[in-house]
Parts: sequence; C-alpha cells; structure tokens
Amino acid sequence: MEFKHVSVLLDECIEALNIKENGIYVDCTLGGAGHTKEILKKLRGGKLIGIDQDTDALNNAREILKEYENVVLVHSNFENIRKILKEHAPQEVDGILMDLGVSSYQLDEGERGFSYMKDAPLDMRMNREDVLSAYDVVNGYEEADIARVIRDYGEEKFAKRIAGFIVKARGEKPIATTHELVEIIKAAIPAKARREGPHPAKRTFQAIRIEVNRELTIIRDTILDAVDGLKPEGRLAIITFHSLEDRIVKNTYKELMFPCTCPTSMPCICGKTATVKILTKKPILPGDEEIEENPRSRSAKLRVLEKI
Repeated sequence: MEFKHVSVLLDECIEALNIKENGIYVDCTLGGAGHTKEILKKLRGGKLIGIDQDTDALNNAREILKEYENVVLVHSNFENIRKILKEHAPQEVDGILMDLGVSSYQLDEGERGFSYMKDAPLDMRMNREDVLSAYDVVNGYEEADIARVIRDYGEEKFAKRIAGFIVKARGEKPIATTHELVEIIKAAIPAKARREGPHPAKRTFQAIRIEVNRELTIIRDTILDAVDGLKPEGRLAIITFHSLEDRIVKNTYKELMFPCTCPTSMPCICGKTATVKILTKKPILPGDEEIEENPRSRSAKLRVLEKI
C-alpha cells in the first residue's frame, strides 16, 4: 500500500492550533499522518493522540511516526472522542484537528471501492470492521431510501431516476462492483447532463459513501464533545470538503457561540452563555499554489474556534 502524504491547508492548520511545546493535541483523522507529524515536530514534552477508524491509516502512521515516543494511536471513530479523551487525556487538551471526509489514499486505493474511476467491489467502508457497506446500500435499501440518500447526501437532481435504474438492474442480478454502478448511473442520467459538469457518478458515490460511514450524522455531537474536552483557550480546527459538511460545522460553531434561545425582543432568561469564540469569520481557503499541487484541496475550508 502506497500512501500519498498530502496534507490540505497544512500551514494554516498548524498556525490555527497555536501549538504549545508542552501541550496535548488530538488529530482525529490521521489519514496520511501529514498533519500529525507537523504537530509532533513542534512539541517538546507535549503529547499527541492520533485517531483513525481505518487500520491501514493506523499502520501507516505507526511507520511514519516511529521516531516519536510522545504519540498514542487509537483505532476508533472520532465520534468516540469523549471516551478517548477520558482515557488518554482526562486533564483536557490544548487543541483538536479534524480533517473530514475521505482521504486521498482511500480514493487512490482502488480495492476500497471509494472511487468511481477504478473498478472494485462495492465497499466504501472507512472502518472495514463495520457491517454496512456500499453493496448493502445499493442492493438492500428500498428504492425510496436510495433516492433519499442520493438526493440528500449527493445533492443529485436525478436521484429518483438513478434509484429506479439501480432497483431495476439489481432485480436481474446483484450490483457487485463500482464499474457496474457507474454504468447504471450513466444510463440513468440524460445525455446532455452527462456532458456537462462533473463525472456523472460523482454525486451518487459521495452520497453512498456518506451513508455507509455516517459521515454527516456524527459531526455535530463530535464537535460538542470535542469542545467539552478542550482547556480554556484550546483550539478546534476542522477541514471540510463539501457544502453539507461545512454547513453542519458552521452552524454548530454558531450554536456554541450564540447558545441563547430566548426571543430577541425579550431579555435572556435561559442563562445560556457562549462557550467558544469563532476565530474564522470566513473559512480559510487554500491558495492557488496548493490547489495547483493538490487539486483535491480546491473545495477545502478550514474553520477554527477557541474555547472560552
């Protein structure tokens, strides 16, 4: 397995975390361990906790970070951050980084089934120990549920039509590979729409991947738990790659900074006060040079908050 160590918004993330030499930091999404290693370089007596649900990523990180003794690697989903911090950092931490979505190596590793450009078994599980796979979604979900997933998570206007084509195709035989699914999607989308915009399967593959890994449903609660685990003045930095992720992050940040639910025309009686301040009024975006070197970074957005 060859990992590409592509760390999106690397310098911006390191600056955003405001790293203290003796601090405790968490990288919730190890991936290629690029961010992780840069954080470790700045620690002198500090500690880093690295989390990933993908065992390939963990094994890769162990090799890359073998010279460091102040790192703890945890095989888990970052939605379990409250439990992880209780075990490894009960005294709270100075900074937490999350790089959401699928990693470059998962897309590049054809056998995982994330890419619509490479033929592979329908899988898409970030944690291969999970039960639900893309195969199960495509071959087991009701037509209405497939349409809902593609519409809500892929923002695909032909969701209902694609779902219908999938159900018709699987009635003849199970849809087993990414290539088979791509051909079904292409057949479902009108020719004019196929010629315009991104690859016709892009939105559907994104949607199924999000469903399989519950990517969106865990973000809000994870942010709340992460903030609880921060020390005062501790930083939370989150990189998103599409509008659905970014909207949840943005709204949850606002919820923490403006928690009062009382009518604006009346004095506050709920007693809820801000627990954070948002440091990025607008998200930090990659520069032209980074986009040229790493086209995947084009849609990346970094949002940062600090605990009060």
